Parts: sequence; structure tokens; C-alpha cells
Amino acid sequence: MRHERSKELFSRAQKVIPGGVNSPVRAFKGVGGQPVFIAKAEGSAIWDVDGNRYIDFVGSWGPMILGHAHPEVVQAAKNAIDRGSSYGAPTEAEVKLAELIVERVASVEKVRLVSSGTEATMSAIRVARGFTGRDDIVKFEGCYHGHADYLLAKAGSGVATFDLPDSPGVPSDFTKHTLTIPYNDVDAVRRLFEERGKDIACIILEPVTGNAGVIPPAPGFLEALREITKKHGALLIFDEVMTGFRLHSGGAQALYGLDPDLSAFGKIVGGGMPLAAYGGRADIMNRVAPEGPIYQAGTLSGNPCAVAAGHATLQQLAAPGTYERLDQISKRITDGLAAAMSEAEQVGRIQRVGSMFTLFFNDGSPLRNFADVKKADHAKFGRFFHGMLERGVYFPPSGYEAVFVSLAHTDEDIERTLEAARAVLTAL
Repeated sequence: MRHERSKELFSRAQKVIPGGVNSPVRAFKGVGGQPVFIAKAEGSAIWDVDGNRYIDFVGSWGPMILGHAHPEVVQAAKNAIDRGSSYGAPTEAEVKLAELIVERVASVEKVRLVSSGTEATMSAIRVARGFTGRDDIVKFEGCYHGHADYLLAKAGSGVATFDLPDSPGVPSDFTKHTLTIPYNDVDAVRRLFEERGKDIACIILEPVTGNAGVIPPAPGFLEALREITKKHGALLIFDEVMTGFRLHSGGAQALYGLDPDLSAFGKIVGGGMPLAAYGGRADIMNRVAPEGPIYQAGTLSGNPCAVAAGHATLQQLAAPGTYERLDQISKRITDGLAAAMSEAEQVGRIQRVGSMFTLFFNDGSPLRNFADVKKADHAKFGRFFHGMLERGVYFPPSGYEAVFVSLAHTDEDIERTLEAARAVLTAL
């Protein structure tokens, strides 16, 4: 494939945009090389500015569960923008989307719309702190919850650490109340709460990690977190920015049969537009301004175009058999990839939950936490990524990310993807 136009644009972009990209993972730092610049997308495919076509397994990092430019979603957004792009005032559409979220997610009685996943998680944590009157929060290694200052903490060693900031520009004081422990380690959680439970406002986690690659919760892990937080008067927050409405119509919490106190949603809930949400029990959400004293606001929150796209997407996902079909498509792909790895005598592991999966090049052992993921062969993944890209298949440009399957992926897409994988894996 030829990439002259992408190279030219990347050179221009680096002069005016930090790193040439508006979000770091797009720069291909995790796999080497230079990014391709996208010109358009439709269904399961994207085209770059040089005219190359790719089967897309990034899906804008999760939102495009219906495929790109789905006609119903596009028309809903067009109809909305024809009436004006923003009002800064309440709309009926906001109410309808909020009602739909409350209807779908059993734990959510009230919900507030915002504009990004970072906004949703940072707001949920603020509400948890305000509701409990406590300062400390618990997060898990490898679970990314946006770029709020106090969430940019390095993964610590031992049972728990007051972590140093993971980015210059974040004062140490901003993360001193952030406690980080390994994912799937119930014993570490119990010990931490026995020591500091009276100071902990909440646990926040991805119920299925996607930002460290796909790591499912160990049996009993989520249930233990629910029991521990209730015992100590802390809140349990599920960050479903990635998993919400992807793994189940009621989110990962419905898949695993749990009710967190608060939840954050993004990506799919906005239909690919800048929209997110947080919500939960009414007695907690009633503390949010203007009903209560915990302040949170946003000029573009509930943007009419984003609300329309999100509502249309959730309506499409309500069709009978939707999630069963997604699971079948995803299983065909991962079963085929596993067979291709075996045929090529490549050792590794594919971890999948629903329509999210990650291919790890490791010794074949299950990956239970971020430390396991860091031990995988990410250089080999980089070679795999570029081999697939040159054969017209666009995987996430990092071994720490999830692959996203959409309803638009066809039998032909699957066969082409597996054919490319067989060739690449044999050549590695």
C-alpha cells in the first residue's frame, strides 16, 4: 500500500499539533511507524487519504457498534443539526435519552449527560466523595478512567500505594488520595479496606478492562467488591465508558448480575458523537446541583446532535438477537485467529468478552492483571499490527487495547481478516 498523503499530513500535523495527533494512541507509538490519516468510513470499512481501504476493528475505539455511518444514526443527527447545533437549554430529546438509559440499566435511577468519558468518571467520583464525605478513592492497575489529574497515577507495588502522578503537570497532592491495587486481587482489596476503609469514598473500575487489553473479572471478583464496599460504606462505581451497551443492553453490570451505586457511560451512548453520561441511585444523584450541593456543569452537555445519534444507536441495539449476533461474529473471528496462531506455531492467548477481544503474544497463560499484560511481547504485536495493516485490516495500534467487533462486519470481512492473519502469523 502507498501512504504518501498520510506521511505528508503527519509531517504537517507535527508542526501544529503535539505529536501530530489529538489523542496519543493515534500516533502509533505502541507499534512504531506513522499513522494513516482517515478520509471516510462506511459500514465495517475505513478509507485513508491515499485511497487504501481497511476492514476496521477499532470502530473509533468502541462507539461504532452498528458500523460507520449507519443510516438511521446519520439521519437522526442530520435532522437534529437542521434545527440548530446547540441551545444551552433543556430539550425533549435529552429527556428521552435519559429515560432510555434508566430503562435499560437497572442500577441507574437518575442520569446526567456530559460530553466525554473523562467528564463522566471525574463527575461520578466527585459525587461519591460528596455523598460519603470521604477523600480516598481506589482504582486498579491498568484501568484507565480518563485524564483527570487524580486518576493519572502510576500503578504501585504491594497492597496499596499513594501513587505519584503519571504525568508531568499533575502535582503530587492531586493523587495522594488515589490508592492503586492489582486488578482481580480480592485479598488486596480486603486488606486495604481493613486498614483504610473509613477514609475510602469509592472503588472505581472497568468491570471488564479494555484499556489494558481485555481482562475479564475473575469469578467472584466483582461480587466481592460489591460486598466490601457495602460493608465499609463506600460506593462502587463501574466505568462502563467502553463496556456500556456493548456487552449487554444493560451494560457489563447486567451481564454479571450486579448493581453498582454509580456508573459512567460513553462511546456507544453517544452514537460516535461527543456525549457521555453518569448516573446511579436516586438518593446519590439527588445530591447533584441544582437539586443538591455537589456542583457539575457543562455548556455543551446534552448537545442535541449527539443526543439524537445516541438515542438512534440505542434504539437499533434493542432489536431482538442483537447481542447474540455480535457474540457469534466475534467468536468466529477469535476462533479463526486461535486456529491461525496454532497453524503458524505462534504461542499466545486471545481473551474475549462479548464483542471485545485482545490478542496477546505471551506463553499462552491467562492474563489476570496489568502486570501480566506488561510481560507480553508487544514488539511482536507491533509486527503483527503492521502486517495486518498492509493487508487491509486495521487493528488497534497497541497491544494494550481492545479489538471491537461491529454488527457491520460481514462473512467476507471475517474471511479476509483470517486470511490476512494466517499470512502475517506465518511470517512472524
